Amino acid sequence: MATQIQSPTLVKGARGSQSTIALKLLMATSGIIFILFVLAHMYGNLKAFAGHDAYDTYAAHLRTIGEPMLPHEGFLWVMRAVLLLSLVVHVACAVVLWRRARAARPVRYQVKKHVGATFASRLMRWGGVTILLFVIWHLLEFTIVKINVRPDQLPTDRHDPFLLLVDSFNVWWITLIYVVAMAMLGAHLHHGIWSACQTLGWTLNTRSRRLARQIAFVLALIISVGFVAVPIFIAAGVITKTS
Repeated sequence: MATQIQSPTLVKGARGSQSTIALKLLMATSGIIFILFVLAHMYGNLKAFAGHDAYDTYAAHLRTIGEPMLPHEGFLWVMRAVLLLSLVVHVACAVVLWRRARAARPVRYQVKKHVGATFASRLMRWGGVTILLFVIWHLLEFTIVKINVRPDQLPTDRHDPFLLLVDSFNVWWITLIYVVAMAMLGAHLHHGIWSACQTLGWTLNTRSRRLARQIAFVLALIISVGFVAVPIFIAAGVITKTS
């Protein structure tokens, strides 16, 4: 007598779980792209300690990378496209995952306890919103509108990256906005790097988990301090227009 073999049925919620894993992988991948970018950006910012010529030479070099294979500023436009795509993916995945988490818990806890949650993890959502708003402001301030360029500046100064940098961070409230944003970036990276390591399966035992936490902390600290160093030293008068 022949027996009929039934094909296995999907466990309820299996597709949703696979989709959630895919979204987390996309978030981890786009997050790694951002980490590489901010490390390179931090390196460029630290050129300010080498003075006006070194900083402006570095800024000019970014526009010529890949020539003649790429057109002038071609590398920058490729990088902008990759970053914009990564940003859309990162934000979209975060929103979908957040909505799913809320849908899975329709009734909120009466007493909300953060058991085992770090300060960075509790700041993750609002920290991401803060960083997104700061990125928009940062582009307006230094690239698109150049908000802090004074009307009495010479036209050539308007296109001088080093002078624009020093002029901007000589304004105390711009420096304050920047420092707060970098603190939020550090907290976001601290938890984000740890979460990415978990998603990618790099925290399978106690030793790897400890290493992942250490890497997350050190990278977040290096990036936040590295970015904050330049505006602080400009505000303190160490980096000046005559540097």
